[in-house]
Amino acid sequence: MKYKNYYKILGLSSAKATDEEIKSAYRHLAKKYHPDLNKGNDAVAEKFKDVNEAYHVLGDANARKKYDRVHFAYKFRDGFSAENVKEKINVSSGANEFFTAFFGTKKENIVTNFDKYYEQAKPKKGEDLEASIEVSLEEAFFGGEKKIAFRVLDNMIKTLVVNIPRGIHTGEKIRIAEQGQPGENGGQNGDLYITVTVLPHEKYTISEANLVVDLPITPWEAVLGAEVSVQGIDSNIYINIPAGVQTGDTFRVAKGGYFDKKGVRGDLLVVAKIMIPKDISSKEKELFIKLKEISTYNPRGIN
Repeated sequence: MKYKNYYKILGLSSAKATDEEIKSAYRHLAKKYHPDLNKGNDAVAEKFKDVNEAYHVLGDANARKKYDRVHFAYKFRDGFSAENVKEKINVSSGANEFFTAFFGTKKENIVTNFDKYYEQAKPKKGEDLEASIEVSLEEAFFGGEKKIAFRVLDNMIKTLVVNIPRGIHTGEKIRIAEQGQPGENGGQNGDLYITVTVLPHEKYTISEANLVVDLPITPWEAVLGAEVSVQGIDSNIYINIPAGVQTGDTFRVAKGGYFDKKGVRGDLLVVAKIMIPKDISSKEKELFIKLKEISTYNPRGIN
């Protein structure tokens, strides 16, 4: 029977290795020799089995204590031989002879099926994390970088600088790869998904791919018509207001709006809003009185 040095298999130079050193060595080698990462390589698959077998023993306090007695006996050739344990070997169990000889053939004590250990040692992606961020309309329109703080493992706060894509909408998510919880057995970290909220703006409203803005105009501009300036989100625009415009009439400025989810720019919708002055001079009041006297216009249609 061939003796197996489980410490050597795990790359440990001494039997005085701590539990943490054993666990760390196992994780490293399980990742290195995992069959999923070395498909078709039978030699590596055998090494993977040995690594799992070694950790199955050394990672258990009672099993390790039992193994250490054998380990030191073999080290000093103190009566250890295949003949001494021959009667304990059950080859038909399908398990490693050395393992069987010292740890029995019961299912709870022996690795008879390595599939479950493949699964245990298989690299596993870490859990994804969720976070949220609020951005101004300008930040969403122009894009750019913004700092975000979020909680990770053990309630620790992590800070990242996030790239805000141009034209993002409320409810959309930004994915940041591998910024979630740590993976297991060398697996990839999870991802971070950040849900975006575009804050309300004092002037503009997003309507699908369009931007909507009110245009305050005077009564005389509404009656006579005028050319007025409108401040778009990224440029100054001039609009011709026709005579007789009404509150609620809308003017469309092509490609002056926001973006759809494909990045195509929408229009700027300019909504006329006739404003009545609250404070007027005596001269202005006289003119309004005169207009009242000479005008025949009655919007209510009642005499």
